[in-house]
Amino acid sequence: MSNPQQLRYSKEHEWLSGAEDGVSTVGITEYAANALGDVVYAQLPEIGSTVTAGETCGELESTKSVSDLYAPVSGEITEINEDVVSDPSLVNSAPFEDGWLFKVRVTGEPEDLLSAEEYAAFSGSDD
Repeated sequence: MSNPQQLRYSKEHEWLSGAEDGVSTVGITEYAANALGDVVYAQLPEIGSTVTAGETCGELESTKSVSDLYAPVSGEITEINEDVVSDPSLVNSAPFEDGWLFKVRVTGEPEDLLSAEEYAAFSGSDD
């Protein structure tokens, strides 16, 4: 399992892309997707809503369990991935590509995010 070097990671197993025009993309890691099992439902935050770093902002339901989705940063939701809402299995098949979850206009500096190497050490996943 390889964690893309250009992303930052939360201890709740979300990833965050670098900001383009102040907007970052958020998803869950391959490690988290594998731990969840087959994702069958995604409840994502509403466009225009505000999320707070470290707070729950949605949930993912799998055949095994329901897991809270945490915001890795604070900001305003600008877009959600409608493809994941229609086909939640994208979270499992392509967590770093087509399985992204939402985009957020980041307010403030992200804190407590890990590099790919730090996340690999934290999660016990390969880098």
